[in-house]
Amino acid sequence: MIETKNISFSYQEFELPEELNPDDSELVLAAREAASNAYAPYSKFRVGAAVRLESGIIVRGANVENAAFPSGICAERSALSYSISNHPDDKPIAICIASMRKDGITYEPPSPCGNCRQVIAEEESRTGNKIRIILSGKNKTIIIDSIICLLPLQFNKENLKVNLP
Repeated sequence: MIETKNISFSYQEFELPEELNPDDSELVLAAREAASNAYAPYSKFRVGAAVRLESGIIVRGANVENAAFPSGICAERSALSYSISNHPDDKPIAICIASMRKDGITYEPPSPCGNCRQVIAEEESRTGNKIRIILSGKNKTIIIDSIICLLPLQFNKENLKVNLP
């Protein structure tokens, strides 16, 4: 029997920066600052990510491109790698992603690529914490409760378990 199931999620959308709470506003500014530090000579698409840890520390990451594609790294993975390497016991509770082009912040908020979604999912699994995802654009900001909303059928450690006869 074929069974059809639906996957849906809800999110919050804000049009004005002053609608955000102070912690989220601070994370948006940190992600935008990180985007300005990106190294993107090929795509000209600079992305910044800011991760807030449970302690309140904010760590930043930026995309770093490389002429030998795909040797670069996305901003989200850069920031999460830094947080894990330098604050292994301080769990991420939120990540903000912002992008810019030559003329400034992109109008629409960026969404994490598939690789970054998987890395965020692994970090949620590793820490047992949901990570709020804040996508910041010039015209709006979107807040999502957890990566499960963006990657509902994720590959995880359960997929690696093998039952051999």
